[in-house]
Amino acid sequence: MQEMRRIAFETVQRACLFGSLAIFCTMVGMSFEPRLAFQAGGTLTAMMAGVLIYKAREARTKPYRKTEMWLYLPEKLRPPADHAQWASSTVLRETYLTFAMWTSAISITMWVVALVFGLFGI
Repeated sequence: MQEMRRIAFETVQRACLFGSLAIFCTMVGMSFEPRLAFQAGGTLTAMMAGVLIYKAREARTKPYRKTEMWLYLPEKLRPPADHAQWASSTVLRETYLTFAMWTSAISITMWVVALVFGLFGI
């Protein structure tokens, strides 16, 4: 189960890093106006958190053989078929929700920074 958690963490982390790269590029493109850049970053990060929450909900019913985590899991560490659906859906759901919580905190931080910029007229 620990190996499943590690692989799930790595796959979700990689997807979040790609999303964060796109958000960062958008923010750099708007860097001429910092308040707007942080508002866009906060909004896009909140959208990413929403997608992660959706994926956590979807993980309960998604067939375990079609998940990226299952493909990276070595054959000798895969649980038996009757236990695999429960194990993979539980691990993926927990991982998605963990990343959604972190992403939400980052989104709130970006909105607070945008608010501070707005208050100071920057």
